[in-house]
Amino acid sequence: MAGDKRIANITLDEHTVVRRNADIEHERATAIFDILEENSFAPVGAPAGPFNLHLAMEGTRLILDVRGADDAAVDRIVLALAEFRPIIKDYFLICESYNHAIRNAPLSKITAIDQGRRALHNEASELLRARLAPQVAIDGDTARRLFTLICVLQIRG
Repeated sequence: MAGDKRIANITLDEHTVVRRNADIEHERATAIFDILEENSFAPVGAPAGPFNLHLAMEGTRLILDVRGADDAAVDRIVLALAEFRPIIKDYFLICESYNHAIRNAPLSKITAIDQGRRALHNEASELLRARLAPQVAIDGDTARRLFTLICVLQIRG
C-alpha cells in the first residue's frame, strides 16, 4: 500500500539546534508540515510502514533514525555531508539574499533569485536521493523537504 511507504512523524534533534530566526523557523515548520501531508519514503528491506523519522547530527554526519509506527527500530542511516557542504553554503547565501530581496527589491530581482534558489534546492535534493538510494527510496518532493531540514540542522548560531 502507498500509505505504508511514508513518514508519519518527523522530529529534529533539538539538542544541537540553536535559536533560529523567524524565516528559518517558518522554513522548518513548512518542510515538516509538507512532508507529513504527502511523502514517499520506503526503506530498502524494511517491514511495512508508516515510519517515524528522527533527524540528528553526529559530528559531520546526518543520522536518520527510522522507526516503525510502534517505535521499533527499523534502520539507522548515517550520511556523510561532505558532498553537501558547498551546496548548503550556497543555499544559505541565496536564501539570505532572497529573504532580503522580498523586503526591498523589485519583482524581477526577486524572481531571478528565487529561480536560482529553486535550482540549487533541486540539485541538492537529487544528490540526496542518489546518496540515500541504497538504503531508502524517496521521491523528489520528500528529498527537497528533507534537504531543507538538513540545512536547519546545520545552523550553529
